[in-house]
Amino acid sequence: MIIDALANMDFYKNLNETLYKGLRFLRETDLAALPVGRYEIDGDAVFALVQEYETHLPEECRWEAHYTYTDIQYIVEGSEKMGWKALNDVVKTEDRPEDDIYFFDAEGDHFVLHAGQFAVFAPQDAHRPGLAVDGPTPVKKVVVKVRM
Repeated sequence: MIIDALANMDFYKNLNETLYKGLRFLRETDLAALPVGRYEIDGDAVFALVQEYETHLPEECRWEAHYTYTDIQYIVEGSEKMGWKALNDVVKTEDRPEDDIYFFDAEGDHFVLHAGQFAVFAPQDAHRPGLAVDGPTPVKKVVVKVRM
């Protein structure tokens, strides 16, 4: 897992070419103007999902992981609490391989992302996005899916 500000994205240029394509999309696109939806960056290898919603109470959020894609979760507007836990320390509760999503029971660490910040969750990372910081509030987020 990585937590950082988009202003620091050039530090990741040599880490992974497709991951950097996703970060470049976030930097070069007027994300505030993009409507909710899916945006192709490099076919099914790299694409973005623009989301707008109200953050949720903890009991409404599940732990999840993806085995095919790494997530870059970037906050455009608002703030959101997220959880992280190593995948080898969780108990799987539901498989949805057709959607590349798997759900888990876990207890993990939590952190807050604010506008301009991103978190990278690789296939070995269970994560719990969408949590309210102090109470449900609107957030605009872009999730870039990067095939690994």
